[in-house]
Amino acid sequence: MTIETLVHNGFQKSSTGLAGIDVQKLKEMRNEGLRSCFNHLDDTRYRMEFVARVRGREYINDAASRTINSTWYTLESLQGGLVWIVDACPMPGDYSRLVPPALRKVRMLIVVGKGDVMHSTFEGIIPCIEHVDTMAQALHLAYRYESDNEVKVIYSPACHNGKPTNEQGELFRTEVGEL
Repeated sequence: MTIETLVHNGFQKSSTGLAGIDVQKLKEMRNEGLRSCFNHLDDTRYRMEFVARVRGREYINDAASRTINSTWYTLESLQGGLVWIVDACPMPGDYSRLVPPALRKVRMLIVVGKGDVMHSTFEGIIPCIEHVDTMAQALHLAYRYESDNEVKVIYSPACHNGKPTNEQGELFRTEVGEL
């Protein structure tokens, strides 16, 4: 990889690409348990994917971030203020690891679906927390969000809601296209 490629693609995409070099080898491991751990790595299409710029605001599809660790990496990697769209998490988890980057960067949290795990974790940390029923409602709310500073809108679910990653990622892309 040349330095020009690194600069052009940005650190996030380059590090994701470098991490993916040995994905095929990892998937061919003899140990079934280890091999199954790496089968989800095909979801890189929905990993910090730029979707569009609408009214000067970037929309980023991170539907593949379905764990606390991957969402933490996403929040730490992005610069500037964020409007963060998450899925309501059906299973409790320790989302406190996401508090430091959320405190520094997230201006608004939009929870899609029923559940209050995210609300209770980030109450008092993120200035604005909203609950909606659909991705379309979440994106319209993010679209109308007023900020003195530039913000990015990112869909990074932080948990697995039972729906396939590609379905959620395509839904986000489609709804952004409707703005």
